[in-house]
Amino acid sequence: MTPFDRADPAPPATGCADTPPVLRERGQHAVFCGLTGIIWLHRKMRDAFFLIVGSRTCAHLMQSAAGVMIFAEPRFATAILEEQDLAGLADANDELDRVVDRLLARRPDVKTLFLVGSCPSEVIKIDLARAAQRLSRRHLPTTRVLAYSGSGIETTFTEGEDACLASLVPEMPATKAGSLLVIGSLPDMVEDQFARLFAAMGLEDTAFLPAREAFALPAVGPGTRVLMAQPFLAATAKALEDRGAVVLSAPYPFGAEGTEAWLRAGAEALGVSPDHITAAIAPGKARAAKALASAREKLAGRSVFFFPDSQLEIPLARFLAREMGMRLIEVGTPYLHRRHMAAEMALLPDGVTLSEGQDVDRQLDRARAARPDLTVCGLGLANPLEAEGLATKWSIELVFSPIHGFEHAADLAELFTRPLTRRALLAHAQDQSTRGPEPCASS
Repeated sequence: MTPFDRADPAPPATGCADTPPVLRERGQHAVFCGLTGIIWLHRKMRDAFFLIVGSRTCAHLMQSAAGVMIFAEPRFATAILEEQDLAGLADANDELDRVVDRLLARRPDVKTLFLVGSCPSEVIKIDLARAAQRLSRRHLPTTRVLAYSGSGIETTFTEGEDACLASLVPEMPATKAGSLLVIGSLPDMVEDQFARLFAAMGLEDTAFLPAREAFALPAVGPGTRVLMAQPFLAATAKALEDRGAVVLSAPYPFGAEGTEAWLRAGAEALGVSPDHITAAIAPGKARAAKALASAREKLAGRSVFFFPDSQLEIPLARFLAREMGMRLIEVGTPYLHRRHMAAEMALLPDGVTLSEGQDVDRQLDRARAARPDLTVCGLGLANPLEAEGLATKWSIELVFSPIHGFEHAADLAELFTRPLTRRALLAHAQDQSTRGPEPCASS
């Protein structure tokens, strides 16, 4: 079953989610590897190590994506499958045990080791879940070993984080106490900002998954209310619901409007009064509104086309349409989880074209016909479209950058103004070179 064919609840009865039809694309699609989630996860979880069981191609991909220099010692590596492993001439599990033993002897600071599956390891059917259980028994209580899939076969690249966090949920301690849990990897400074806002509302025990120390997991149970900071965490949300938690429906914290609605949803679920929430968020909301004003002048009235890539597309489209005044031509997303997107879809303007999945040739034809002012797409499409005269924004940059919350609303807007500013400067420079130097004024 591909990520585009999973069962999904019926859409809500109001808003854009009730506007048929959603264009369902089923054809050739551009897919980026889920291993890339390690780039931000290994920086977030300081006591964790990510061991990819894959090929030399996997190793080269990770070094290129992370910009790792040869003398660096990051907290990820690749256990490379050689020809004898792929041909079944060696016991891959024995080899893996030796690699893990050597790694943990060298890195005693590692408290959680993730075995990360890749396309090659999945093709030859290495059972990493069973290997993780075996290795955990050997290395606990010093190091816990977990496994998840980062394969790029029929997945979006952000699903690597979802699979990683879902693997942590069974390890979380149980609780019956009421609490708020925010899920989704956030830069430390963004997490700190949200923690301060919730504390100002009286929610001082707000927890985050992933935690900065992967071994120190937050508790979960029937009293837990879950706020999704990232929209691509369907498997993690389902795992938490299986533990009794309640996942809240809310827009995602992008822009001033989305951040306010997200904060209110979390606080109100735990009984904080609306007036108390308003007082706590007022300064940040005012700063965000002021910072967004200049960006709106550059983006208002411009058109934007979203290719499916990260699952951030619908929340970002809502932000651009409602707060920046942009015109949405098409909003494509790899997978449309209607329940987790209900609050966002209700805020989209009427008549917007939503597409789920991808037929890349057909979508390219629609983008070329529409000639949008800005196209948000993956790396593989950006350069060809730039060569055809279309301004593009790399969607992966929106995952790597701090864009959540009031304090980063202007940074989010700038990621969209920057390509248009660059194109305007290039056009001006080209015009100047065509016209030649200005004649000197006569004395």
